[in-house]
Amino acid sequence: MTTWRLLTTAWGGEPSVLIGCTALVAGYVAMTRRRPSRQAWAFFAGVVVLLFAQCSPLDALGDTYLFSAHMIQHLLLLLIVPPLLILGIPAWLAAQWLRSPRVRAVERALRHPAIAWPLGIGAMYLWHLPALYNATLAHARIHIGEHLCFLITGVIFWWPVFAPLAESRYAPLAAMLYLFTAAVASSVLGIILTFAPPGLYPAYLHPVDSRGFLSLIRDGWGVSPAVDQQFGGLVMWVPGGLFYLGAIIGTFARWQSDADGEGEPFAPRAAVPSSSGEGV
Repeated sequence: MTTWRLLTTAWGGEPSVLIGCTALVAGYVAMTRRRPSRQAWAFFAGVVVLLFAQCSPLDALGDTYLFSAHMIQHLLLLLIVPPLLILGIPAWLAAQWLRSPRVRAVERALRHPAIAWPLGIGAMYLWHLPALYNATLAHARIHIGEHLCFLITGVIFWWPVFAPLAESRYAPLAAMLYLFTAAVASSVLGIILTFAPPGLYPAYLHPVDSRGFLSLIRDGWGVSPAVDQQFGGLVMWVPGGLFYLGAIIGTFARWQSDADGEGEPFAPRAAVPSSSGEGV
């Protein structure tokens, strides 16, 4: 087994993933076909990243061989896919959804920081508890549920930061505080995983080598279970923290370029109707 062969043969995908991504694209096109938007590229990029996370060799490695590969996959599902999907929603479409009082009430409740923050960060901690994490490796349905949980809670977490309507986003300083505390929480989890004794997730100690990748990983790449776990923790710790930092910088830049940024930095943002009355 060579690295090239692994990268070219370890592609696959659960039917549920392919069906789900097809449904996402079809639903998006159906809702926006009469009003094409520049945001479409962000939405489609989110779907592509989702497919890569679930169907590329990253998935094959993370499911059986490498904790670190699984951590990269989790970061894609938590930190990359949800913001891209949200950024792909046109303001006029979001405004249409929120015309329903029930939808607006649910949206307002879910974006409250006492709900959005614990859901986004709590899901990350919950699914990395050894009992639950090991269950996902042993049972495909639990694994699918874990990834769906990451996507749903990720969208809820990132909605108040990247929502297409200004009225749905946190005020700049509130958003930066929200993201900073999330960065700290993510880093703490990464530190715990980095310095935990090897074998926190026993399935990676002696993986079932059904694909014949183990010799390449252990001998060719020189990745032992201990190194793998440490690297996986560092992935959560450093790149994860940098992504939150990037979101903080982006929020600050948007605040500085916003003509309304001279107001109360913690005050809720008001909706600003567009000239057509359809966007914010």
